[in-house]
Amino acid sequence: MRIDLHTHSTASDGTDTPAELVANAAAAGLDVVALTDHDTVAGHQEAAAALPDGLTLVTGAELSCRIDGVGLHLLAYLFDPDEPELARMRELVRDDRVPRAQEMVRKLRALGVPVTWEQVARIAGDGSVGRPHVAAALVELGVVPTVSDAFTPDWLGNGGRAYAEKREFDPFEAVRLVKAAGGVSVFAHPAAVKRGDVVPEATVADLAAAGLDGIEVDHMDHDGPTRARLRGLARELGLLTTGSSDYHGSRKTVELGAYTTDPEIYGEIIRRATGAFPVPGAGGAARL
Repeated sequence: MRIDLHTHSTASDGTDTPAELVANAAAAGLDVVALTDHDTVAGHQEAAAALPDGLTLVTGAELSCRIDGVGLHLLAYLFDPDEPELARMRELVRDDRVPRAQEMVRKLRALGVPVTWEQVARIAGDGSVGRPHVAAALVELGVVPTVSDAFTPDWLGNGGRAYAEKREFDPFEAVRLVKAAGGVSVFAHPAAVKRGDVVPEATVADLAAAGLDGIEVDHMDHDGPTRARLRGLARELGLLTTGSSDYHGSRKTVELGAYTTDPEIYGEIIRRATGAFPVPGAGGAARL
């Protein structure tokens, strides 16, 4: 089985619609794909309705968190999307995305970049606006060559010249809320130093003690030695280890299935989840 547990659609900052994403996942030879848009479940219904035969959909979200001034992302799988406390927090975080993006535009303009809010809003479309949309505007303007190049201290990286704070989950509260909603939590790209500061391993240990289920090890932002170190940390803490592409369509160069999760780990995620079940493909007839 080929299993990719971290992808994004136009419901947040990807370029594939949810329907296009599942079609592309099947074409890439995946057996299982997780849709994990930022702080939203808005794409799940469309993805399930378009699910090709032979492809299983894992519903999820990537929750924006911050602790001690350091941003981190928590992948939440198979939680009950209607659980009220987690749904309320997701809404609060999403509602803060527009003023945050507008503040980044203001800072960029103060730096002499002729970006406009209208341009960023056009790029975001109906998605949950975020830094990748602002970064895409910088690419359009020729300020940086790629979206990834915008995530630096010079521009939109954590603490960068045009960075703006936003409302985010406390990661310990996020782990608690996901578990209370019947979900499984995995720390996304925990050692992606190219994105900015990362939390220390002691914090990962504290999160594990608080109920964190796993860490994402095989990811494009982790080199070989980093992956080996993370696997050792996971063994020490009793955490699951996942691999995934963090696919964003054409917004990033990584392809679906570039990194995958071991089927045994996937089986354990399903075993632990009580809030929702994976959606089996039925040639477009699947429904949540």
